Amino acid sequence: MYFKGGVWLLKKIFNRNKNNTTIPDEKAKQDVPAGLMTKCENCRQIYYSKELEKNLNVCPNCDHHHQLTAWQRINSLFDEGTFEEWDKNLQTTNPLNFPEYMEKVEKDRKKTGLNEAVVTGKGLIGGQPTAFAVMDASFRMGSMGSVVGEKIARAIENARELQLPFIIFTASGGARMQEGVLSLMQMAKTSIAIERHCKSGGLMISVMTHPTTGGVTASFASLGDYNFAEPGALIGFAGRRVIEQTTREKLPSDFQTAEFLFKHGQLDRIVHRHEMKDLLTTILKLHAPSNENIKSSGQKVVAIKGGQSL
Repeated sequence: MYFKGGVWLLKKIFNRNKNNTTIPDEKAKQDVPAGLMTKCENCRQIYYSKELEKNLNVCPNCDHHHQLTAWQRINSLFDEGTFEEWDKNLQTTNPLNFPEYMEKVEKDRKKTGLNEAVVTGKGLIGGQPTAFAVMDASFRMGSMGSVVGEKIARAIENARELQLPFIIFTASGGARMQEGVLSLMQMAKTSIAIERHCKSGGLMISVMTHPTTGGVTASFASLGDYNFAEPGALIGFAGRRVIEQTTREKLPSDFQTAEFLFKHGQLDRIVHRHEMKDLLTTILKLHAPSNENIKSSGQKVVAIKGGQSL
């Protein structure tokens, strides 16, 4: 009797009319705030977006580093209220009259609240003054156009004139195709600015985040006195498929990752996002005009090469 009842129940469950299935209407969908939850790209765990942001967009489960916007990065590093933005109103035009280019730029302006894919300025990190640039991959994939190159070059020149260190966080798909050769010219412009800064005795720290590719990798991103990267960041010039088809060889699974580059000596260190501010503070103190503040701080200075403590 019990068995017959169980069979009847199972039939009722699996043979129910699919037309009676409730599907959320548009109003119900709108009642759930957009962006309330975020799924980790790596482990697929789901979190409240605000909780993930409090953890600097690092997954608590698998430690995957999700992208940060330019201002999230600035707020995570700079002492509160000390950051002063440079060249905020510098905006892109369409020098080659590329079809629909300005419409796409305007769309990204509204989406991100930025005028371009990089924010530059100066401020204090751990009480230490520094010039700063941070690229934002949510604006045209952080691609390097004329304005991006100009803002970075100006920031480096300002650092040289003010005798400040220069720190840059890169995140870019490379040169911006809509600006053609004008985009590629930014590689030379920024590299020359860095050379002048270094010859004047200035410090440059480059931190490559996911993704840093193309002309950005081939120019200013790789020219720091210290070259760091976040865990798991994609860093390279040409894409994996292009290289494999050209060389006719299968590339390692971790090719063009921060870990691969560190293993082969192209990075000085891989730095977890939660440790970034402390490390930058220590390096800035180490290179300050007077390093007496290091001795008094009692902080342990880390030798970047090999990760040994000094």
